[in-house]
Amino acid sequence: MKTGFMSFCKEGMKGYYEAITDKPYVIDKSRGWGIHYDFLNQVYPQPKIICMIRDLRDIFASMENNYRKSSDKTSPILDWATLQGTTVPKRVDIWAQNPPVGMAIERLGEVIRMGINSKILFVKFEDLCLYPDREMTKVYNYLDIPYYNHDFDNIEQVTKEDDTVYGAFGDHVIRTKLEPMPSKAKTLLGRDVTDWVYNNYKWFYEQFNYKK
Repeated sequence: MKTGFMSFCKEGMKGYYEAITDKPYVIDKSRGWGIHYDFLNQVYPQPKIICMIRDLRDIFASMENNYRKSSDKTSPILDWATLQGTTVPKRVDIWAQNPPVGMAIERLGEVIRMGINSKILFVKFEDLCLYPDREMTKVYNYLDIPYYNHDFDNIEQVTKEDDTVYGAFGDHVIRTKLEPMPSKAKTLLGRDVTDWVYNNYKWFYEQFNYKK
């Protein structure tokens, strides 16, 4: 049964992509591949997994920024009757304990704890913005495919994602130019909250060499 099921998964994956594209390379986007590496490895031996990381303080700041921009809409995390999500620290705590951010962080921690991180290529968002050619070269080398000369000043969005499930926090409209983005974490979250994030996720900052 196990052999048959694994074959079913492998051929299903192959059939799925052959039916929708004739391109030679396919990248499947999911926040869950890393934590399910052992299962995937049985279906597709030695899979290539690329994981984009970003300073968690800026991720929470981005969530807070989207929250503030959507003040005209009903927020699922705000409830004045129970004082839920009424302050920046409370909102950050909610995002830290729930999908998608909380789940992604927890899975990443477990990936590192299990040693799976040694089999994954991590790309820092900040490095990609500063040194796009260098970081993309790493990606192509990791995938062992020919390098493509990208125009990082004229990026075209060729895929559209359905962000409605994420409400105000779903925003996959990409920028046409890749360039550094100054951190707004201290401005949006405050020093006390950014310090809390750093101290609470010190393992992340040490693992990926982020400064305090």
